[in-house]
Amino acid sequence: VIVLQTYFRRWHAINVVQNLREEKRLRLAWEAQEELRKKKEKEEKLRREHERRLNPKTKEDFELLYHALELWKQEETERINRTLTGAERKAAFCGLLEQEAQLIASIGRHKLNADEENQQKATLRFLAKCAQPKRWKAYDGKITEMDTQYTLRARELFEIYRSISMNDIPKDERTDVLLTLRRTVKEHECKLTWEIVELIDREVDLMSREVKECNLEGLRKRICTLFLQYIKTPKFNPEVARILKVPPDPLKLYKNVNFCHSCENYLPSTEFPVPANSRTIGRCRLCCKLDNEARQREAFLKHKLILENLRKSEADYQDDAKIVFLVQHQDLQYMIENIWGCQSALSACSDLHELVMVRWDKQREWSPWNTILLTKDEADAHLRLCNLQEAYEAAFIHRIKHKHIRAKNYFAQIPAMASFLHRSDNQANAN
Repeated sequence: VIVLQTYFRRWHAINVVQNLREEKRLRLAWEAQEELRKKKEKEEKLRREHERRLNPKTKEDFELLYHALELWKQEETERINRTLTGAERKAAFCGLLEQEAQLIASIGRHKLNADEENQQKATLRFLAKCAQPKRWKAYDGKITEMDTQYTLRARELFEIYRSISMNDIPKDERTDVLLTLRRTVKEHECKLTWEIVELIDREVDLMSREVKECNLEGLRKRICTLFLQYIKTPKFNPEVARILKVPPDPLKLYKNVNFCHSCENYLPSTEFPVPANSRTIGRCRLCCKLDNEARQREAFLKHKLILENLRKSEADYQDDAKIVFLVQHQDLQYMIENIWGCQSALSACSDLHELVMVRWDKQREWSPWNTILLTKDEADAHLRLCNLQEAYEAAFIHRIKHKHIRAKNYFAQIPAMASFLHRSDNQANAN
């Protein structure tokens, strides 16, 4: 019996050690794979940022570009102050100012080109949206599409606009497109259509005289602009009235309009970024953007991404969360920088690309006093916890509660705003 027990224990010990070795091997392989994945993600992120700085297209790209310019300026200023004195220092600062002016001018030229390209893309998206058929979902989940006379009209105008906007097409095809456009606008008699017809006849005449393409660019742009104005007129394209930002009825413009004291323009309320703790409406978005480009040159892309991920995660809870949609990226920036110190509450990781905000208590709605800043892996582990009091030490919980009190004092207006939104929803559901 003793011999049998000896051999059995030996066999059992060998199996346990082999299982431990296998688990260790799998764990090391998983860690190596995760390390490789994170390294590739970081390299891809750096490559995308480099590409965005080389070929800026969006507002966020130019924010990064201005932020990089400000960092370069600060580094040069520190170097000059550290190494030079007297007249040499003044001359170096003059040279730095001239370099900065040249770089700003270069960024401005890129911005003009990007704005022109983005404007054309936005116009095509707008016209494509007008030309979409009506869609609705049936009880069995199938999507049904239906074209109306208005969507067919919008699609016809969209195809004509896309054709006349094309460059480098043969002369006979261009002539056919112009004649189609002429027949289309001749259906309505007004000053706008007369002007379009006159410009079309002028281009056809110039093409018959073998005028160079480069000399016709201005005329073709005028035709495109006037035809776009024709398309955006509800009288000629009824479907566009559903999508236009400016309502056809001028009386509707008087609602929800505010005055920007910086640019002195009357703008819709949606053009004003209002922080959660604000008591008055300040400057419009455009003035805030211009001020940032001229002074601080901060890049808000990381904070916007954190806010976007937070809103997506809150929407997945499907518990009618309101507060997260009241918070703007300026509010989130204040929380991250002043309350959480730009680092994870657990590991002190300070890379904003790796940080996310999640609920402290996942049973309650997210708010500045029910949140924690963690890395993505830490957030996944945190949300799997069932009892926070057992998982974390008392000192850590006390530190988090202190941050929550600071946030609640700073965002004191949010509870009243959230309760108002909940009451409005309840009234709407009751009605």
